[in-house]
Amino acid sequence: MNPVSYSIVAQVGIISINNAPLNLLSHALRQAILTVVTQAQNDASKVLVIICEGRTFCAGADIKEFNQAPQLPSLPELIAAIEASEKPVVAALHGTALGGGLELALSCHYRVALSSAKVGLPEVKLGLLPGASGTQRTPRLMGAKAALDLMTSGTPITAAKALATGLLDELVDEAQADDLLAVALAYAQKLIAQQAPCRRVSELVVDEASYGDGFFDQYRNQLKQTMRGQDAPQCIVDCVEAATQMTFIEGLVLERKLFMDCKAKPQSAALRHVFFAQTKARNGAKQYQAKLSGNEVLAPFNRVGIIGAGTMGTGIAMCFANAGLQVTLVEINQVVLDKGMAMIAKRYQSSHAKGKLSQAQMQQRLQAITGTMDMQDLSQVDLVIEAVVENLAVKQQVFKAMDAICAEHTIFATNTSYLDIEAMADAVTRPQKLVGMHFFSPANIMPLLEVVKADRTNDATLAAVMSVAKVINKTAVVSGVCYGFIGNRMYSKYLREANLCLIEGASIEQIDQAMVDFGMAMGPFSVADLAGLDIGFKARQSLSVKARGPSKNFRVADKLVEKGRLGQKTGAGFYQYDADTRKRQLDPQVMTWVAEAAQSEGIEREAMSDEQIVLRLTHAVINEGCKILEEGIAQSASDIDLVFNFGYGFPAYRGGPMFYAEELGLVQVYANIDQLCKTHGSANWQPSTLLQQLVDGSLSFAKLPFAK
Repeated sequence: MNPVSYSIVAQVGIISINNAPLNLLSHALRQAILTVVTQAQNDASKVLVIICEGRTFCAGADIKEFNQAPQLPSLPELIAAIEASEKPVVAALHGTALGGGLELALSCHYRVALSSAKVGLPEVKLGLLPGASGTQRTPRLMGAKAALDLMTSGTPITAAKALATGLLDELVDEAQADDLLAVALAYAQKLIAQQAPCRRVSELVVDEASYGDGFFDQYRNQLKQTMRGQDAPQCIVDCVEAATQMTFIEGLVLERKLFMDCKAKPQSAALRHVFFAQTKARNGAKQYQAKLSGNEVLAPFNRVGIIGAGTMGTGIAMCFANAGLQVTLVEINQVVLDKGMAMIAKRYQSSHAKGKLSQAQMQQRLQAITGTMDMQDLSQVDLVIEAVVENLAVKQQVFKAMDAICAEHTIFATNTSYLDIEAMADAVTRPQKLVGMHFFSPANIMPLLEVVKADRTNDATLAAVMSVAKVINKTAVVSGVCYGFIGNRMYSKYLREANLCLIEGASIEQIDQAMVDFGMAMGPFSVADLAGLDIGFKARQSLSVKARGPSKNFRVADKLVEKGRLGQKTGAGFYQYDADTRKRQLDPQVMTWVAEAAQSEGIEREAMSDEQIVLRLTHAVINEGCKILEEGIAQSASDIDLVFNFGYGFPAYRGGPMFYAEELGLVQVYANIDQLCKTHGSANWQPSTLLQQLVDGSLSFAKLPFAK
């Protein structure tokens, strides 16, 4: 089927694009558009309109073609041809015009859009810059700062904002959404009547008022903080600065060079890996739906129950309210319930004050959450999630009560971070409907959801939970049952090595800074203080002595808890914190305790390099990730990468720990782990059998012959 159709109506040539589902600008589509635009130069039309069928305008380039040999016409060539048209070209936008799709629209001489449309240039999220004139056209239309904000954030803007900043020429009221073509035709007729010229963006200059002396250097310095370690944002600044100093053609030459440079760098490969991994994960529900019998139909979730009105419970409640579902929040303590409801209101009011929510949206979400102390109010919910204290006996008691109260169709979920879900399933008469839904704090913000499949969890339950994860806009990864599941199991090894590096010779600030310089969102000790040192302490207390491991692994952390230093909430942990500003500072007393702990363990502290620290912490995670794959706990290496990226702040521009391992080379990684095993012992550093098999067979994670 030809992805482009063409017709002439009242002197208007209509170029209709139909490359479902996203109208991606593949080679076939580019060629078809170019052919039609070229032929239309010699027909009876006076104005051309480019419009797309389906749910959206062009959503960008086809990323799958990035690793293929270039095929002409390239997107820059198509865009140049459209702008060169001797007849005015109008882009009619709906849905989203992203990346190459927006660049295509900007090559047109006029742009109209539905008021519900969004436009953006998200290439930075793939380690790239807009490479088809986006960096040169946007500043000419909206000014340097607005263009940089659009491109370096990668976040789409509304049609109203695009109109206000000059990217669009006219908005179409949503009431006319069903007839965008008619509106576009009327707009084109107006241009014909006015004998409107071909208004080419390339002929404009950047408004000098949108930048000044030192502006670009200041913007670069700002990005060094907000997008630390990333190359593409800095290249975008170079291109926009060029738009203020060079001709349009010269700017295009620089843009193309920097685009190709970015595309060839590991950062872009890593970010594209994350993009495809996330796409695969978001389609996870289909995998389980395919296993269902023909007569099994997934009923939509309309009513959700949350048990526990603490930090996690309230955050989870907001996730569902934000998606338009009705939420019943249960708490056995009225004071805690009132505090939780007040916390929810405060968060929504803050979002409203920042302009992220309208008054109506805020009220709608607040009204979607009903607080209660009566468990019977959960009798007809479709899904109930417990978010009570991390105690197995308490959780079993909750599920036993729910088993007697809830309707037969209700799915049971636990938000536990570590505990045995199989033991919780023993407490109910329908274990096939019990599943783990491990949210990350703050639950209403963090994008990750670990969906934990117990042995008796059936496919219908998994399909339903994966479907609702998409509804609440979470990236859901399926995990098997083990202590800590995927994320916390791996992170425990990361923290183990941080504590060992500390007791063996490094300082708190050195370890934190080494990992921040590597790209982690925060250092391990800063994270521990933020989460609360008592969390890890209580988790360790629930383990057997053997499972806890050698005392040197946690001696310093336990010492701090014993001293009442639980982190930010008590004003002191590994660091001290100002009571008013929460600003952290070093406390020499902690390093005294570290020295005492080392002496007690018979460890002679020695200085170590930042490189040693990074190697130990990253390789501990990699090795454990391999063991998780080996045991079938995770379904793929890319799932592990997603968990560590979105749940623990691993730099996405490194692709995730498993992708990073392949970038380093699995042979080298295995050699490093083997050496660490010889130096520090097999208790912590026994190399994964899977890793050795991959090395011996010269295979990659993506080509596992025994993938589960």
